[in-house]
Amino acid sequence: MSELEERLAAEAPVRAVRAALAAGDDPEAPQAWIVGGTVRDAALGRPLRDIDLAVDEDPERVARAVAAHVRGAVFPLSESFGAWRALDRHEGWVCDVSRLRGGSIEEDLAERDFSVNAVAVPLAGGRPVDPLGGLGDLEAGVLRVLGGPALERSAYAADPLRPLRLARLATELALSPDAETERLTRRAAPRVVETSPERVFAELERILVAEGASDGLRLADRLGLLGAILPEVEALRGVEQSHFHDLDVHGHTLEVVRRQVENEERLDELFGSQAAATLRRVLDEPLAGELTRGQALRLGALLHDIGKPATRGVRPDGRVTFLGHDRVGAEMTRALCRRLRTSERLRSYLSALSEHHLVLGFLVHERPLSRRAVFRYLRTCEPVEVEVTLLSCADRLATRGRSHQRAIAAHLDLARELMDEALEWRASGGAPRAPVRGDELAAELEMPRGPELGRLLADLREARFAGEATDRASALDLARRLRHNQQR
Repeated sequence: MSELEERLAAEAPVRAVRAALAAGDDPEAPQAWIVGGTVRDAALGRPLRDIDLAVDEDPERVARAVAAHVRGAVFPLSESFGAWRALDRHEGWVCDVSRLRGGSIEEDLAERDFSVNAVAVPLAGGRPVDPLGGLGDLEAGVLRVLGGPALERSAYAADPLRPLRLARLATELALSPDAETERLTRRAAPRVVETSPERVFAELERILVAEGASDGLRLADRLGLLGAILPEVEALRGVEQSHFHDLDVHGHTLEVVRRQVENEERLDELFGSQAAATLRRVLDEPLAGELTRGQALRLGALLHDIGKPATRGVRPDGRVTFLGHDRVGAEMTRALCRRLRTSERLRSYLSALSEHHLVLGFLVHERPLSRRAVFRYLRTCEPVEVEVTLLSCADRLATRGRSHQRAIAAHLDLARELMDEALEWRASGGAPRAPVRGDELAAELEMPRGPELGRLLADLREARFAGEATDRASALDLARRLRHNQQR
């Protein structure tokens, strides 16, 4: 028995499916092969969560047999290919079953996307079926698209999403496309947008959450894939910046992503061990779909400067400016998210990151900050006060023009101070309440409800945070003085 067979045989999903289908014992059992990502991941020594089967009979019957054995659920997966899924609710794995394409397993494998996904192992046991050299490519660390060298005959012709899937697989599996695959991928990249936005975003998500996310985005960029799905990022190429930058906006953006991923591993160094532990818990919180707050922050890093091309200007002294690119970028981010059909929760999160990513940098020259200044920073950046503080560090570290070392040190020092404040703000539920209720304030000051009352309550919340009005009496006294000054 080969090492690959042994690995598969040791996996609980494989054992369960074999038992369900009586593989190897019942002459009436279907001819079935373990295929696709299951075989590929086993060959790479990666943990298996699911099992993919190709069978020579009705996939529904096979899926129902598996579901009955594990007392799980079963449902159709794809109308196009007639695939079905059995779900083991207790152990959390799925078995996807599809009918053989073509008259044999070899023909089925020939219609798959990449050689590393075109290897099969008989469910009942036996040597791998590898007619296209997938195992050799895995050993060499190579991703090779099937069907080339003509684009119209390659696997890319059957599904326009496959070029983006190549970038995702390369990122997740630490594989590299060969030269011919790179050439075909560049030619096929523009067609990626012909598929549904949901499928495109799902692949982009998986690139972003992978350990090698930064390298994956650079590969997608080199192959023309990033520009195809995010033209707003492609538009950053060649946009020159001021002397405080050593890169154009496009290069700077990819460097910010790299720094963001790097900073996730050095939170203790940046913020101290206690704050870092709390920050990790915040970043690990689910945000939207499959993304945590920290994973979505990587996408925020990619999009934070997309408003720069539309706002670029040059002053009479020759200095380049991007006035208002934060607000323009926030609007562009919302439009981009609508195009990709992301959730409203993710859309709001990303646009807020873009809108507020400059705020901390403006405060560096105002130190030491008053308690009121800290309050205004947190209130302005809410509800991303924690995440945008971290993002600003990656942005600053990626900005390496004139006098960058001193500027970086000052920024990181302030970010450390404000991160403690932001984490406490988040934990306490945001801005403190005013020490006196609105109806009480209106009655004491004999004033009507309205905007003026709202402004006074906001001032009292700020004063409470600053320690200037911590009880009802001091709050009422401050409110009277504020109103008197406003009426003068």
